[in-house]
Amino acid sequence: MNRKHTVHLLVPALLSGLLAACGGSGPDSGTPDSGAAPRLLAGGRVVPDAAATTWNSVKFGGGGYVTGLIFHPASPKVLYARTDIGGAYRWNHKTSSWTPITDGLGFGAAESRFHGVDSIAVDPTDDQLVYMVTGMYTFEGNGRLYISSDRGDHWAHVDLPFPVGGNNGGRAMGERLMVDPNLPSTLFYASRTAGLWKSADSGRTWAQVASLSAATMTQDQVNAFGGSAMGVELVVYDTDIKGPHKAKKHPGDGATTRTIYAAIAPDYASVAGLASSMYKSTDGGESWAPVATPVQGYHIPHMVRADDGVFYVVFTQGAGPGAGGPARLYKFDGSNWTLLKSEDPDGGTNFGMGGLSVSGRGASTRIALGVTNSWGNWNGQQIVQLSDDGGQTWREIEAMTPGETASGWVDDVEIDPFNPDHILHVHGGGILETWDASSATPAWKGTIAGIEETATIAVATPPAGAPYILINSAGDVGTWVDTDLAATPTQGPGLGWSNGNSADMAWSDPLYIAAIGVVNWSGAVAAHWSGDGGKTWEAFASLPQGAQNTSGESNIVVTARNRAVWAPANSVPSYTTDNGATWTPTNLPALSGVGINRGYRLAADRRNPNKVYAYNSGGAWWNQWSDTAHFWYSADGGRTFTESASFKDMGAMVTAFGNASLAVNPNAEGDIWLADGNAIYHSTDSGANWTKITRFASVWGGSNQFIPVVQGATLVALGKAAAGAPYSSAVYVAGAADGQWGVYRSDDGGASWTRFNDDAHQYGGIGVMAADQNIYGRIYFSGTGRGLLYTN
Repeated sequence: MNRKHTVHLLVPALLSGLLAACGGSGPDSGTPDSGAAPRLLAGGRVVPDAAATTWNSVKFGGGGYVTGLIFHPASPKVLYARTDIGGAYRWNHKTSSWTPITDGLGFGAAESRFHGVDSIAVDPTDDQLVYMVTGMYTFEGNGRLYISSDRGDHWAHVDLPFPVGGNNGGRAMGERLMVDPNLPSTLFYASRTAGLWKSADSGRTWAQVASLSAATMTQDQVNAFGGSAMGVELVVYDTDIKGPHKAKKHPGDGATTRTIYAAIAPDYASVAGLASSMYKSTDGGESWAPVATPVQGYHIPHMVRADDGVFYVVFTQGAGPGAGGPARLYKFDGSNWTLLKSEDPDGGTNFGMGGLSVSGRGASTRIALGVTNSWGNWNGQQIVQLSDDGGQTWREIEAMTPGETASGWVDDVEIDPFNPDHILHVHGGGILETWDASSATPAWKGTIAGIEETATIAVATPPAGAPYILINSAGDVGTWVDTDLAATPTQGPGLGWSNGNSADMAWSDPLYIAAIGVVNWSGAVAAHWSGDGGKTWEAFASLPQGAQNTSGESNIVVTARNRAVWAPANSVPSYTTDNGATWTPTNLPALSGVGINRGYRLAADRRNPNKVYAYNSGGAWWNQWSDTAHFWYSADGGRTFTESASFKDMGAMVTAFGNASLAVNPNAEGDIWLADGNAIYHSTDSGANWTKITRFASVWGGSNQFIPVVQGATLVALGKAAAGAPYSSAVYVAGAADGQWGVYRSDDGGASWTRFNDDAHQYGGIGVMAADQNIYGRIYFSGTGRGLLYTN
């Protein structure tokens, strides 16, 4: 039996047994499974699913760190990209765009961490089969291995016995996961905290390779090394996998590849008592011996094999992303090391080395090298260095060339195995490529169509008829006003690398916008206003007390032009009536952090600008013994507030700021909806009295009795009502109903609910959400690291 058939017998069986855990619809599907059963009972009757018909990204373009590119070595145009927080993508050569392949993963926020991808591997003998190891941070617990036999359209998963850190430091190293090209049912994984692991059954079960080391790093040991474990950094087989017709097998068809290398980070070498940063096995991983390396105490972010069996190895002192020097590139023939290139801070630069790829063999080997921590674009700059003579001479092929450039985090570089003039590399905002690397001045451009990895912190939609569609407040890229969902936005304060934390507009005059955030490179408060719908911006003349607490728990609401209420984190909210010339503290009690930041969620009544509402969710579950959740309302534009005693008596969940939500019906004064993390509450008299909608409830049963497995209701948004609907707004809730997490919609004020999303569109949970006032059935929301999306 040949290798390909062996894998196909194993993987479909695994998929069929596990597919239910991951959802059965493909990520490209726009409709739910036609056989899906009704999910929600309302008013004693069954309400069928009513999912949105289309799901699209609000275009920003890239916006986040792509940590790795993985070509299939035997099939042209099969290429995957992994990201640190936004899942994975597959290249679609027909549309020249990327297709997200992990949107169907995630039972609410309980599984959001599995959108951090630490490694991807392909089976060289089967271009349909792909493996993906996920987990956002090692401290969150053990990771998962996802397996797909149709290039990521459907997934099954295996729970791994070790933690994974797709957004930890060193996340572009690797690949950590490798498939034996001669016996594809054998996989090795280089873990961050627990050494090397092996699976002999296509990833179904795993065992630690104790012959290398049985040591496991404790969290205290991880913390002592800076909080991000590097562990075993990569695995490389000593066999040619550039197409199955070239594979060099050991005696016997389907025999295990005998010679394997593993790179060991300084942290794990220290804890495990290993003598070298590289180990070698000549018996398929049964035993290991140290390899004497020319550099000690460095990381090995990449090690690649040329067609002639020669290895090229990068040594860099830092783990990255964007590690500085010193750094070295060596050629290694299995016995001898030859220095090809070095970077030293003593030489006047602090450049490191990251991405590495090779093509060809012998003296004409092409080497592409990513230079890290080299910011900017200037004569003499190094971004991507190319050698066409095995590293004897080098030239720069990106800096000061036509088109786009992206320096700094060039931590993975790949030469297309079928076209050596096609070179791609990752960076902090996506992917760049050139198709003419042999040219004296190659032209580079972003290849990010379809990749959306911005991390939206808040989203706000204006009243019907406004000249813009939404305001996107996002991490790292700041605040933007969108006028065209299919085009990268151009209107915003223009603060560069910054976080937008909150924005709002005057409902009666939506040209007036206020936005707050922080400039990341300096830590300065970013507080701006626009009087023309986002075309031009000015900084507020002054800041309120506590404004320096610029975390994501800060928010601002606008009651009318020049009038706003600002609630900084861990502070007393303040109001302005003169466009920020002065700020006056409200009478709301000051909030202090409880191990994490706290903040008031604010909302302005859209029918009566004198009414402002404030919600304190309590801060964290462990604060439930010291405090409760509180709701406050103001009838004088946010100057003074009165607490709602009836809300306090409702016993709302005490939870973190990010697990709660507040929305007002723009079509009815005093009509308020609140999600407390567990349930939905509704008031029609400005918060004086409340009704609890019990349809939503958290799913419990995890290891911590105070933290639900899935939150019952974290987001609520109100949008345009359905034609002829009995209630003036469509109500959308993200949460769990009858144990099923999803987005639910009600057209009758909460009397009945239908599920709005489906299993193919879960996005690892939803972080923020707003609804459109012009189009019924349209919501805007953030997936886990997937930017901003919208529905029809």
